[in-house]
Amino acid sequence: MGNKYLLSSKKRILDIIGASLILILVSPVVLIIFLILLMDGFGVLYVQSRVGLGGRIFSCMKIRTMERNADKLLDELLARDEGLRRKWEQERKLDPDPRVTSFGSFLRKTSIDELPQLVNVIRGDMSLVGPRPIGEEELAYYGDNQASYLSTRPGLTGRWQASGRSDVSYERRVAMDVEYVAKATLRMDILIILKTARAVISRAGAR
Repeated sequence: MGNKYLLSSKKRILDIIGASLILILVSPVVLIIFLILLMDGFGVLYVQSRVGLGGRIFSCMKIRTMERNADKLLDELLARDEGLRRKWEQERKLDPDPRVTSFGSFLRKTSIDELPQLVNVIRGDMSLVGPRPIGEEELAYYGDNQASYLSTRPGLTGRWQASGRSDVSYERRVAMDVEYVAKATLRMDILIILKTARAVISRAGAR
């Protein structure tokens, strides 16, 4: 199942070199963000369990963008609002998300919050390009395509991030992930990275 390129040494070399170079370039920005959050007495990193290659669970890192007790707040919101609960079950996101701080909103719109995942890429948990990292409960949304998702490392970016980000429906995201796994090449990865950079700069589909 899946394209041989997804597990090739070429892809891994691109991941290590690319992630290392980007991390060096953005490290001053990340350090400033960390200091701002530390001065606010706010937790710096938000770590969630995600499903990786072959079903291995790993700790996916992001810069914290939400209020304290965000998971508890989500449970409370969904418990008292049926419409919101249905939206969450269908899309796995809230728009707007009342748990996100004003500073966190800026970090999300600029994708700065995802920069710690470069460490996940270097460690081999993730790839620069791949399917969107998901939790175990989201695997059900992939239906018969679960094996396709599990055949590669999830990506820091992917086809959906480069094609509208939040403007893309959940069903379309899944379809894009499956199509990526079937057709992935080195050239495609490089094009996706370039398109993602353009989307981030223009903030296309940012929330």
